[in-house]
Amino acid sequence: MQFSAKEISLLLNGSLQGNPDVKVFQLAKIEDAQEGSLSFLANPKYEAFLYTTKASVVIVNEDLLIDKQVTPTIIRVKDAYSSFSILLEKYNTLKLDKKGIEQPCFIHPDAKIGKDVYIGAFAYIGAGVVIGDRSKIYPQCYIGDDVKVGDDCSLHSGVKIYHDCVLKNTVTIHSNAVIGGDGFGFAPQANGAYSKVSQIGNVVIEDDVEIGANTCIDRATMGSTIIKKGVKLDNLIQIAHNAEIGQNTVIASQTGISGSAKIGDSNIIGGQVGIVGHVTLAKGTQIQAKSGINKSIEEEGKKWGGAPATSYQNYMRSQVIIQRLPEMEKKIEELQRALLALQQNSSASN
Repeated sequence: MQFSAKEISLLLNGSLQGNPDVKVFQLAKIEDAQEGSLSFLANPKYEAFLYTTKASVVIVNEDLLIDKQVTPTIIRVKDAYSSFSILLEKYNTLKLDKKGIEQPCFIHPDAKIGKDVYIGAFAYIGAGVVIGDRSKIYPQCYIGDDVKVGDDCSLHSGVKIYHDCVLKNTVTIHSNAVIGGDGFGFAPQANGAYSKVSQIGNVVIEDDVEIGANTCIDRATMGSTIIKKGVKLDNLIQIAHNAEIGQNTVIASQTGISGSAKIGDSNIIGGQVGIVGHVTLAKGTQIQAKSGINKSIEEEGKKWGGAPATSYQNYMRSQVIIQRLPEMEKKIEELQRALLALQQNSSASN
């Protein structure tokens, strides 16, 4: 796929400086770019590369002052980083644009498949499944009975969606994620054994959600585990039964969220965070990596850290104190020796 500088400039509503007809066929970092590459410059510390790069086209901020001769064609835009992100998305969409049904795969006769759908080889589509228009089901996906997949969804290779789950529109799920596995529900018995509690609910994933590879979201015992609109989940996250993740929340890798926890809108949760069950986190909560949340957070827009978590300011103060503990230990020992000497002197005087 080749595009001219003029075509790119029109797409980004930018202004051109240089040859409008030069062609590019790949995207590259400005320091590594070769002829035929499209790159961008947003961070001033990389400005020197603008004068040495071999890229054919470079996107820059409209207010950048260029005080030397440059070889590439320049496209000036309001925000170079955001504009390049748009191009990355367009490139990725074109690269992954597939339609049609590959064989061998299994599609139950009762399944309803929308327009311009792609279903890859060795995929399994169960009874009563509905797949919306332009959705892509990549090879080796499993979609259980009565699952609903909306429009413009992408399920990458190896994704497993258990029965009765609902994916709304523009949901992206990366390889080997499991949606709707049984919640971790077991009832202790008098003899010390555990009896499994059947998990008859489902998982509902709302619009514009992206879920990373190998993440697991358990189905509810009853009702739904809910991932709300705009949520972004990293790889290797565990979300337990009946949990609820609020709109536009982002969660980093290796975080575990226990059953029936309610995460508010616009939360930012770092990696390896543990959240106990049945707690509620207020809107705008930010949690530092490796923190442990053992109680509800009611104040909105606050930062937390530590295990168990405390306010971010207290956590940072405690970290400073921890660093000073060896020094404090020495001073305490010195004080103890001085006190002992005073006591001995006092005893000798008496």
